Amino acid sequence: MPAEIISEQVRRTVQRMLLAVQEYSLFCWEAVRSFWRQPHYWADTLIQSDLIGVGSVPIVVLTGFFTGGVLALQSAASLAQFGAQAYTGRFVSLSMFRELAPVLTGLMVSGRNASGMASELGSMVVTEQIDAMRALGTDPIKKLVAPRVFATVIALFLLTIVADTLGTAGGATVAVFLSHQNGNQYFNSAYQALVPADMIQGLTKPLFFGFIISTVGCFFGMKTTGGTQGVGRATTQAVVVSSVMIIFTDFLLSRVMLWLFPPV
Repeated sequence: MPAEIISEQVRRTVQRMLLAVQEYSLFCWEAVRSFWRQPHYWADTLIQSDLIGVGSVPIVVLTGFFTGGVLALQSAASLAQFGAQAYTGRFVSLSMFRELAPVLTGLMVSGRNASGMASELGSMVVTEQIDAMRALGTDPIKKLVAPRVFATVIALFLLTIVADTLGTAGGATVAVFLSHQNGNQYFNSAYQALVPADMIQGLTKPLFFGFIISTVGCFFGMKTTGGTQGVGRATTQAVVVSSVMIIFTDFLLSRVMLWLFPPV
């Protein structure tokens, strides 16, 4: 009997997961389709760009700068054992551009904005504002979701460039002032290590991460039930799911990029 109960629980859990994946896929499809339909709410898109992009600049600047500094500090100590401190800039730039800047920026923006989208839209759902919009003939996906998706994708792409720059600068600060390395040597090593494949890999990931952050946040917000407690649950779920999906997608994209651009 206990085995049958466990089997039934597993079956229901799997069914709920598959149903959630199906609903999320359809939600993403509707969000993408809405880009090509009139009207276009450019004013809402600009507002969301300011809230998501400009509002996330301080946390991305601090994260990128200190991540680059930690990389330089740790790598310089390790490379010094082999007399290869001159490669510190190469190590920092490759690590930041390929992996750390896109992933950490995505996680920071996810924690800040996926939760905000879920709570904002969830509050609108439980107060029946979404139903009022539908009654007035306004498509909530077009009005609320599409501007957030577009703004997040563009903002995360630009924020990743900021993180790349500040990460390299943070590594240079530590390398020059703490490890007493030559600044010109650091920047030459960092510049010469980067090839177009690294840039493509580092700037492709934010496009996927931005789409994940915005669609997951909006999805859980639009599916909120249970009043104010449901808003809290939706906020937590949005952050957790988007963070896990970013890490999983990063693995897949890294594998594809290594297949498309094999290391020489």
